[in-house]
Amino acid sequence: MHVLIATDAQWVLDEVVAALGSPSTSFQVVTNGRKVADVVAERTPDIAILDLQVGAMGGMAITMDLRLDASSGMLPHVPVLMLLDREVDIHMARRSGANGWIIKPLDALRLRRAVDAVVNGGCYAEGITAGTEPAEPAEAAEESADSLA
Repeated sequence: MHVLIATDAQWVLDEVVAALGSPSTSFQVVTNGRKVADVVAERTPDIAILDLQVGAMGGMAITMDLRLDASSGMLPHVPVLMLLDREVDIHMARRSGANGWIIKPLDALRLRRAVDAVVNGGCYAEGITAGTEPAEPAEAAEESADSLA
């Protein structure tokens, strides 16, 4: 599995690599959110794990860029797992079209469970109350694009 990690926080990188590291897993780290699309164009990851705060371009903007580029055919679709700072950030993850999200602090079990779900085409949604389901990532991206137009 090839994992793209976008973060500028060393502790986040350390936790993700520790949780997901194995002989069959490769990691590519991007510390500048504006470079994520270029990295995806060079080698499509199996999953992109995006920190909510990544310098000048955070996880929400990166996800929206990836979704818009994929919808136009410029990039392949990449499953996205966002690492959120607080439960109130869930709205941003949903609207951006993320396939899943985890609320920090991170732990290896939740992170592996979330990555497995997202890589296998599912959704992993922490902080959602019973009876409310997250929007499909494609629908959320279209709603976001429509609201920008």
